[in-house]
Amino acid sequence: MKLPRRRSGLRRVWRVAGAALVAFSLAGCAGQGGTAASATNATGATNAATALPSWRDGAAKQSIVKFVGDVTREGSPTYVAPAARIAVFDNDGTLWSEQPLYFQFVFLLDQVKAAAPNHPEWKNNPAWKALVAKDHAALAGQQKALMELVGTANSGMTVDEYDATIRKWLATAQHPKFRRPYTELVYQPQLELLAYLRANGFRTFIVSGGTIEFMRPWAETVYGIPPEQVIGSSQLVQFETHDGQPVLVRMPKLDFVDDGPGKPVGIYRNIGRKPILAFGNSDGDLQMLQYTASGTGPHLALLVHHDDAAREFAYDRQSKVGKLDKAWDEAVADGWTVVSMKDDWATIYPAPKQ
Repeated sequence: MKLPRRRSGLRRVWRVAGAALVAFSLAGCAGQGGTAASATNATGATNAATALPSWRDGAAKQSIVKFVGDVTREGSPTYVAPAARIAVFDNDGTLWSEQPLYFQFVFLLDQVKAAAPNHPEWKNNPAWKALVAKDHAALAGQQKALMELVGTANSGMTVDEYDATIRKWLATAQHPKFRRPYTELVYQPQLELLAYLRANGFRTFIVSGGTIEFMRPWAETVYGIPPEQVIGSSQLVQFETHDGQPVLVRMPKLDFVDDGPGKPVGIYRNIGRKPILAFGNSDGDLQMLQYTASGTGPHLALLVHHDDAAREFAYDRQSKVGKLDKAWDEAVADGWTVVSMKDDWATIYPAPKQ
């Protein structure tokens, strides 16, 4: 498969980001209040019956349990040494919710609003005017200008300052539908699966189109995945000296796009081993799943199908966020495991924090 040139990939990501931000801003779905909370899972048992209580006993769970048993059974022809037990997970729509807009985009747009008082020149910016007025037609034609505002609002500070901004936002922002902190809208069955895999000698990685800057501040607390095992898109940073102190400063330019064909590249660069298990939910994960399924040894490719409108959201082929179309077709054709949120998960989210 021929990979697109990096520049065209950047344009595609910014175009999608701009369209999503336009849709979000017009919907006016950002909310505030509450506190961020950990959604870690304490299960450490290697027994699937106790380690995966939120998974219903269907074909999906059975395929996972069988696979883990096969690769951890010493002396069997399917045994995989612990060093090679690499499991990669997409984040948006796979480990936590992603509707009605990727959560990081909500944060980015809030940063634009917060930065506006320091940029009086924006009053003449057509994207800012349309954003404030919630003018659908005008904003739809100003995606490039909107993304320039986003780039400005999320650059110029040190990486430590930006990290603190993300943590502060997560401690106050709430999802517009569920009225819960975003870090509580992680999937309980996936928390259990992450713990189950680690208890069986796997190393678990996030491989996401979201940026490492946004995910690293909370991934270890919520998922048990340390910062060095978070692979994502990244913004350019440069070394500077401020008041005699060395710092890294964020530049308004993307450095690497970890989405679509970029995901196998990110895996190669950061892990150096082909995964034996990959879990995604959308066409953005297709190449990561293909890369994993191309392994000559045991491997397992999984997709979450969002088909539960009552407990979460229902969407697939026609969705503008988390579209599942080509990847679904390939899953059916190649025998990948498709996990029905409605049928395979007994619960969706952890219990709310008190």
